[in-house]
Formats: sequence, structure tokens, C-alpha cells
Amino acid sequence: MFKEMLTHHSSALDREMHIMVYGRGGTPFLCFPTQNSMCRNYEDFGLIGQLEDYLENGQLQMFVVDTVDAESWSMRGGDNARRAARQEQYYHYIVDEAVPLIRQHNDEALPMVMGLSLGANHASIVFLRRPDLFGGVLALSGVYDTDCFFDGWMNPTLYDNSPERFLPNMPHNHAYIDLYNQRKLIFCVGQGAWEEDGVRTLRNLQRVFDEKGILAWFDFWGSDVNHDWPWWYKQTRYFLPHMLRERQARHNNPD
Repeated sequence: MFKEMLTHHSSALDREMHIMVYGRGGTPFLCFPTQNSMCRNYEDFGLIGQLEDYLENGQLQMFVVDTVDAESWSMRGGDNARRAARQEQYYHYIVDEAVPLIRQHNDEALPMVMGLSLGANHASIVFLRRPDLFGGVLALSGVYDTDCFFDGWMNPTLYDNSPERFLPNMPHNHAYIDLYNQRKLIFCVGQGAWEEDGVRTLRNLQRVFDEKGILAWFDFWGSDVNHDWPWWYKQTRYFLPHMLRERQARHNNPD
């Protein structure tokens, strides 16, 4: 299976960043790793191997990015304003630098975006802030409540990175709502070990989506489904055909 590492300097973050590329073509997926992890996360924990058939047959190409979580979401006890600013810089790294780099390597379609655990938070943030850049979002086991990471602290920068805060204030006629409803949005969480906050915050996000008329698939798996890689393997393989089918339908019927 083809793979390579892209290394580049980020102006937004003022550091060298890396993106692992898997597969030679197909629908591009921008992939966020689990909390505090880097671009080899999906490979090291076996998810790339689980998707090798999709990657080998040209249906899927995955671009797994680095994170700066240790300087933002995970830095408990640090300067909250600086933590929020670092997250905003990371957001701009993704939309202003990583996405154009992905498009240089694969311009078949708008990239889908996916993430696991805290990576699901990142996926939802970039998708909901810039649905014009992405074809859909697959978010597994996220915790969509900024208070869980910042203990109730908030400022305008963090607000912009908190979908559970900014979506309720989005006007019902906002142009992004139409864009959301032209995309494939899938959010999933288990109801087993370590998923309690994920279930609670996803139900709240579902309520907000319903109030705004945003169409999405919210899937709550059973009480045996834990916050762990074996279940993410199963969920990814379960939802991936739905993501690819949506893209293929648009490809076949561009109007």
C-alpha cells in the first residue's frame, strides 16, 4: 500500500508539521488523530490496516495530520487565553494550509473530514466553521462541550471553536445551514465505558441541530461499545460506505 509523509512549515503555528498520506487516489479524507497524537496515530493503532482494501483499490485516500493538543485542549492549568489562541492557530493551519496541500495532492472532490475522540471535536469544528471546504464529516466518540476542557472558562476565541456555543446563535437563514444540508454529517458514540461525556454532549448537539433544521445522522451504539480502537474500526467500516456513496452520487449527478 502506498504511503508517504509530507513535511512542511506551518506559518500559522510557526513549526514544522507532518501529514501522513495513505493510498494513491480516491475520495480524500482529512483525518484527525486521537488526543495528543500525531500523524502516524491511525497506522500505529491499526486503523490503516483495517481500511487497506479501500486504500488499495483507489476508493479512499487518507491524509492524517499532526495535532497541537498538548498546547491547547489538554493543557489543564495553563493560560486559558493562550490555550484558546493556540487552538485558533491550529484551526487556521488546517483550513489555510493543510486543506490546500491536500487539494494539491488530490483534487477529485472536496475532502471529507473525520476524527476519533478529541479528533472528532476537531473534525466538527473545522467542518461547521467552513462547510464550503469539505464534503462531509464523520465524527466518532467526540466530547462536544468546551467546559469539559476549560472548566467553564470562555472568551471570543474559544467561542469560535465551540460548536455547542456558536451553533445555537446561528440565524436560521444563515447560508451555512443550506451548505450543511448538502453534505453528509455523521456523528456516532458508544454507550459503554468512557463514553458518558460523549453521549451527554452528543445528545445536546443533536438537540441544537434539530432546532436549526440541520440534517445529520446521530447514531448511539450500545452499552457494550467502549471508547476504544476496536469499536472505531467497526464504526469506520460501517459508516465509510455511506460517506463514499454520498460523494459518488454527487459525482454521478453533478447538477
